[in-house]
Formats: sequence, C-alpha cells, structure tokens
Amino acid sequence: METSYCENNKMEIDLKTCNILGVNINVTNMRETIKFIISNIQNLKGNYICISNVHTTVMAYENEHYKSIQNFGVLALPDGGPLSVVSKIRGFNEAERVTGPDLMGEIFKISKEKGYKHYFYGSTEETLENLIKNIKNKFPNLEVVGAFSPPFRELNDEEDKVIIKEINSRNADFVWVGLGAPKQEEWMYKHKNKVNSVMIGVGAGFDYYAERIKRAPIWMQKHNLEWLFRLAQDPKRLFKRYLVTNSKFIYLNIKHLGFRK
Repeated sequence: METSYCENNKMEIDLKTCNILGVNINVTNMRETIKFIISNIQNLKGNYICISNVHTTVMAYENEHYKSIQNFGVLALPDGGPLSVVSKIRGFNEAERVTGPDLMGEIFKISKEKGYKHYFYGSTEETLENLIKNIKNKFPNLEVVGAFSPPFRELNDEEDKVIIKEINSRNADFVWVGLGAPKQEEWMYKHKNKVNSVMIGVGAGFDYYAERIKRAPIWMQKHNLEWLFRLAQDPKRLFKRYLVTNSKFIYLNIKHLGFRK
C-alpha cells in the first residue's frame, strides 16, 4: 500500500493508489472517499480533488505539466470505468468508480447534517441557474452561498483577485468547478492555497444536475458503458475523443505493461 502525505504533514491519505500512465489514481470507493473527505474537511481546504477519466489520463501522459497537476491534488478519483478496470487487473480488486455527479450527490446528502456550504464556479449563467434550482428541489436544505460564470477567456490578474476574494468571503466548504478538462484542473492548481475551500473539478456534473444532458441508466453505469450513452447524446463532439483517446489508452497500457499486476 502506498501512502501519501499532504503539505506540512497535516493529514495522512490512507487510500491506495494505482499508477496509470503516470497518474496516481486512487483505489477507493464512494464510501471510503466520503469518509476521507469528512474526516479531513478542514485540512482539505485550499487543496483540490481531480475527477479522472480516460481522457484526462491520456492527456496527462502526453503533457508533463498536466500530469503534475493531476498528481499535485490531494486525490485523483477514478471517474472513468476503465481506470478501475485497469486497477482491478493490476491486483486492486477493491477498485470502484467514484464519479463526479455521484460524489456531488453524496456530499449534498450529508451537507445539512455537517453544515457544509457550497459554491459553484464555471459553465454558463443559464446552466448555473438550472443547476441551483434543481439541486435545491432535490436537496431542499442545501446551503448554496454563491455561483460565478466566468467569461470565455482567461481572467486578468485583477479580475481573478476580485473573484477569489468574493469566493472566500462566502466561507464555502466546497467550491465545485465545472470548466471541463483540462481547464478546471489548471484553474484549481493555480488557485491551490488561494481559495479557502475544497475545490473539486466535476466537469459534466454541472450539466447533469442542470439537466442539460441525461445520465446513463444504472445498468450502463455498472457495466462501464456510460461513455456510450454520452456518445449517443453528443456524437459530433465526442466521437473523435472517444475513438482516439480510448484507443490510445488501451494501446499505451499494453505497451507499458499497464495491465500487469
């Protein structure tokens, strides 16, 4: 078991990792992940959690800086089914998926009891409006303390300082980041120890809760076919990504003996 330590030895991460194409993917499940977050919530603030999949892992393999960003966060959770499959093949039989939307839902469920506050950063104003409306309908006591839809350009230094000051003034426990990969991971890396909350990059999680896209049926999720359901909804945008990236992932894992225990 490989154990990692956060900065200044504030907390010990007792979750195993499986190195897949250079990215230290956590070997975990939803229960253990939630337990870890609850136990370390105060020390996690200022740090970030990556929700990793085949696409982000292949990008990290091809880009050293992005790989360092993935590994510099406190956790890299296996959102993509193939990541947990590779982990199982390599001997981690307990490996399971921990998807962004599911993680959001589980944390929302316990937020009233724990007194957690939430802030949403990313996507469009329309998506944020629908997201907040829907989650408040589903989780009536959820405390949402703010949301921000950034422009489709990089903020200058002054603009960035203003929005970070605004986020920190809301005292959120969680800042959910929905900018899509790799932008959301780059944003969290840039704002590590600047944003006084736990940052979690959830990508399409905003779109799911805003009901812009539908979630795959449970049976497809359990059989690692969620990607196929997403492809059917948006083939024009996702066909090349899945065809090229998934093929690269399989090839690279075989090439580097990634399926060896």
